[in-house]
Amino acid sequence: MRSPRLLALALGAALALSACSGGNSAQPQGGEGTATSGGSLVVDTAFSLETADPGNTYDPTGNTIAKALYETLVDFKGSDVSTPVPGLASWTQNADATQFTFTLEGGHTFSDGSPVEASDVVFTMQRVQGMKEAKPNFLLNGITVEQVDDTTVRFTSATPSLQLPAILANPALGIVNADVVKEHGGTTDGSDTAKAYLDTASAGSGPFVLDAFDVTSQVVLKRNPKYEGDEAPGYDRVVVRNTSESATQLINLQGGDSQVALDLNGDQVTQLKDGFTVASVPSASTIFLLVNQDPAVGGITANAQFAAAVRSALDYSSLLELAGAGAVQATGVIPPGFTGALPTGATQDLAASKAALAASGYDGSTIRLQYPNDYPVGGVEFTPLAERVQSQLKAAGINVELAPAPIATELDAYVAGKEGFSMWFWGPDYADSANFLPFGPGLKVGLRAGWTVEAAPQIAQLATTAGSATDPAAREGDFAAFAQALQEQGPFVPLIVPGSNIATANTVTGAAYNSVWTVDLAELKPTA
Repeated sequence: MRSPRLLALALGAALALSACSGGNSAQPQGGEGTATSGGSLVVDTAFSLETADPGNTYDPTGNTIAKALYETLVDFKGSDVSTPVPGLASWTQNADATQFTFTLEGGHTFSDGSPVEASDVVFTMQRVQGMKEAKPNFLLNGITVEQVDDTTVRFTSATPSLQLPAILANPALGIVNADVVKEHGGTTDGSDTAKAYLDTASAGSGPFVLDAFDVTSQVVLKRNPKYEGDEAPGYDRVVVRNTSESATQLINLQGGDSQVALDLNGDQVTQLKDGFTVASVPSASTIFLLVNQDPAVGGITANAQFAAAVRSALDYSSLLELAGAGAVQATGVIPPGFTGALPTGATQDLAASKAALAASGYDGSTIRLQYPNDYPVGGVEFTPLAERVQSQLKAAGINVELAPAPIATELDAYVAGKEGFSMWFWGPDYADSANFLPFGPGLKVGLRAGWTVEAAPQIAQLATTAGSATDPAAREGDFAAFAQALQEQGPFVPLIVPGSNIATANTVTGAAYNSVWTVDLAELKPTA
């Protein structure tokens, strides 16, 4: 799953926001269902959204909106998050990967026509650092930011940080117009009050500006006439609507009330025939089983051989059938497309499973499988998946009782490490494999599984080595070694990487899933 910070945000949004089909409030200019150059585009998605202020946003929908309004120092192209590219700036780094120098590329202007300068970059970063309660604040932990001259900014890290360019591509760190934000309460000392203003007007250099903002219904964006970047929008107006039910998104798309749907599941996209296009790719989230290694919590699950028995018992291709278009088997804790992802995953071996089970001392007692039953991930419902896991483990000699509960009930126990055997999910906070190091012993997710450094010191060292790497080529091998060790000896059983399905009418082109901002609205263009 995403970090607790992200999950709490998504949960809060899911509980607070009601369904909204949008009705006719966002009909495209040029006629219903029409996506003409210079007209309007309607996008349906289930909102996970709190604010339009980039320095305070850290939700999936919030990232989509911030990406459209604010440019970042670093960017990614399309779905490729493996290679950061220059956004507002190019950069160099020292050999220790502790100092990064960014040089602004000329010509970029804010929506009021003023140029983007180094002072704006420094203010943006220090504003986020000063707001200790801001959701993205942790992104810049251990980082100092200083202005070198009018076009140059230096970032210094306390430890090697090859992931810093990827972090700076996060829309939460979109560069704001310092003068405008200061005028409306922006500060760097933690007393910032600019959020209220930034929920009504944008202060960025992105391809769009904010026209209307409502966290319960819709966000309306207009083309930024002062935009000077390389992602000129294809539409004068984009309406992003809160449509919480994927079934409603499908109806809207088929009926021409929208042109883009972001949350259709694998079964629903198969219903789209002529007149529609679906971009189906693996997402960046991983659904996995947690096998607690603390005897006081898990009892028999705390034996390493028990986790091995579970890993070998499962028929992963059968589980994948429940996920639909775009999904793939999880080959490890690092999903495809990230540095160190393993080429192949575990395979079913019932003989090996039964041997490991015998070695674990398992006595046939019933084990509870806990999971959230009201929070599908990438269209994958947990209850059918848990039922299939239960059946497959039964065939291997492991008796499982399903124990579903609402995520609001289940989350605290998971975060506190009080679940012996459970099913959860994880997705990256930013587009770099450092996001998956928390699965290591003694780290955040490892400790939720009762897995201490003392239990696996060699794997703990692999995590340290990968996290402190300074050479990109060696770093890939370090992460692969970490992922392989977890796959062979860890208390986690990765199951599925759900698919992401972005469905569009054939009048729209350019849709590409990105694990950080879901979709770049500026890349959506009318079909020629």
